Amino acid sequence: MKVLSQRSQNAVAEFAPIADFFLRSTYGEARNAAGACDFTFGNPHEMPLAGLVKTLAQNVHPQNPEWFAYKTSEPESRTFIADALSRELGLDFEPEDIAMTQGAFAAIALAFRLVLDAGDEVVIPVPGWFCYASMLRAADLVPVKVGLSEPDFDLDLEAIEAAITPRTRMVVVNSPHNPTGRVYSREQLQALTDLLNSASNRIDARIWLLSDEPYRRIRFTSAPFVSPAALYPWTLIDYSYGKVLLAPGQRLGYLAISPLLPNDQRDELRGATFSVQMSMGWTFPDALMQYSVASLESVSIDLDALAEKRDRMLHSLEQWGYRMVPPEGTFYLWGEAPKGDALRFAETLAARSVFVMPGTLFERKRHFRISLTATAEMIERALPIFRDAAK
Repeated sequence: MKVLSQRSQNAVAEFAPIADFFLRSTYGEARNAAGACDFTFGNPHEMPLAGLVKTLAQNVHPQNPEWFAYKTSEPESRTFIADALSRELGLDFEPEDIAMTQGAFAAIALAFRLVLDAGDEVVIPVPGWFCYASMLRAADLVPVKVGLSEPDFDLDLEAIEAAITPRTRMVVVNSPHNPTGRVYSREQLQALTDLLNSASNRIDARIWLLSDEPYRRIRFTSAPFVSPAALYPWTLIDYSYGKVLLAPGQRLGYLAISPLLPNDQRDELRGATFSVQMSMGWTFPDALMQYSVASLESVSIDLDALAEKRDRMLHSLEQWGYRMVPPEGTFYLWGEAPKGDALRFAETLAARSVFVMPGTLFERKRHFRISLTATAEMIERALPIFRDAAK
């Protein structure tokens, strides 16, 4: 007798490599062992930020009987974020453009459900975040995986255009990009905008753009960040505070509608978010996180310390012959494994309690990813092991 729905089976199949790595690999068995150097997921390995702890401690004390009542997209949260986002991106967001969500995960799911129908195709980047495809499958949508251009991992506009069919309804762009750390320039995004306008006209259907921006404030260069929402009106932005706070277990994020969207379509989206979020299973942030939005806006991981860790790892690996992509943002390093065998490389390191993500989890057999959320002490312990693995 069949138990799982077809969409569940499809989602499980897409996510199988990640589940196997997390639960059943050497990493899954030994990640919590004493002395392990964990460079895999973007998890914290030091105590939480003092500003985060202080804010949550202040807001946990009720100020009225409804302090912990049901919360949707609370007016105070939406108003604050709309103002802050307008200043940051140079666009005129209004509170109604903001849907508060349980991190970027829920914001991405909300974007899919707001504008896509079963069977629609969504172009996603490869390498890229390893949850897009399974989330799409779980919603009866079709992921269309398009490679970034190598060796720099820029947007491959020719590949994107070739992937667009009459069923294409969305393209996902992630900048700063996980796993490579690339930040896409205005010129690249303008070219993508021109492409999407042309393709939408060709297939006689609007192609939406989802701008996945959870690492927007984690950048190493002085180059300005440009959101596609400033260039392409049919853009939805997802954002998460979990990255800049390095607190992924405290879920706070939002989906934002580009203010450039034609007013009738903008109003239609604004009017639908509440009902769709309810139908998805109450994807609003908890009360405590919404009360904390204004205070958390200025709290951040130490970007200077993060840059020091990046430079220490990057320069050491490059001097030992690793071919790395210098990241402009995020807290990851992306490079090519010795002899081009990421799985063997990851197992070699794991045998000495150093854990990295093999590029196979991003559909790249030759590459690997390092998370710089590891401590400086972990880095120093691990560097000789990386040096030995390069030989």
